[in-house]
Amino acid sequence: MESRRKIALLRLAAGLAALAALATPVRAEDVAVVTRHVIYPGQEVQAGDLQVVQVMNHNRDLRTVATRIEQVDGKLTRQTLLPGHYIPLSAIRDAYTVEQGAAVRVLYTEGNLVITATAVTLEPGSTGDIVKVRNMDSGRVFSGIVMADGTIRVGAS
Repeated sequence: MESRRKIALLRLAAGLAALAALATPVRAEDVAVVTRHVIYPGQEVQAGDLQVVQVMNHNRDLRTVATRIEQVDGKLTRQTLLPGHYIPLSAIRDAYTVEQGAAVRVLYTEGNLVITATAVTLEPGSTGDIVKVRNMDSGRVFSGIVMADGTIRVGAS
């Protein structure tokens, strides 16, 4: 008789614990962004492709995945994104400001001295990236920083 009572109490306690877990409010930061359909590498992600879902595993580290649509909207994918899966921040990138093989203007600025040249990019790059370029006149290869307007800054700016 006593053992039946213990079992009943244990079941009641387990049920109350499960109910408490369900009643625990989901914190606002316990959300992640997932895709609605497959998005392939190189495709641009649109807000309509995404949805925000609640994260049920509260032990999951959300610092490495997108938690807001604004983090992903308008970006390009580096890898295939599967529907319903969290989107790693490492799987997306900004669109390239300069493409590989594009003719770009290179600027060297020091004080009042400004030297410009035309070069060909040897690799694509986003704003702020360091890319290699080849001077079209001399053939020399050097590196510079991609600026927002598509120019490449070199030297002591």
